[in-house]
Amino acid sequence: MDRDKILIYVDHVGRFYAQRYGFSPVTGRLIGYLSVCEPMEQSINDIAEALLTSRSAINNAVKMLETQNLIHRLRPAGTRADLISLSPLNSKNMGFDPSEYQELASLAREGLGLLDNASPERRQALELTVSLNEFLAEKLPQLYEEWNEHYKNRK
Repeated sequence: MDRDKILIYVDHVGRFYAQRYGFSPVTGRLIGYLSVCEPMEQSINDIAEALLTSRSAINNAVKMLETQNLIHRLRPAGTRADLISLSPLNSKNMGFDPSEYQELASLAREGLGLLDNASPERRQALELTVSLNEFLAEKLPQLYEEWNEHYKNRK
């Protein structure tokens, strides 16, 4: 593959994740790189070299993406270096995990408890947060199943 085209693509992905999700640019660039690199599993040294950045920046990005279940770390027997790859997509790392929305609804309900005597205007933002997040928590599992069917039928 053309290294310059890969770096341009990786920069575009990095910019998207930085603007949309507040990820550091190198974290988004790591996602982009892992989506197109050959082989699919890369050491931190290889990634740092390919992305023209430091090992520590890649290490920090890897740690952050591990918490999101977006990457997988593997250490083959007899080696001293971890290999990093994108995790297979699933409901949890694709935004279909209802527990996140259930937790947000619960936090908003807790906040509403503090505003028992407040005006409807003061309570509105938290009421909307509860309503939206409960709705999403209910609908996401069904939507994920529909998407799975859609994807299977495309093949």
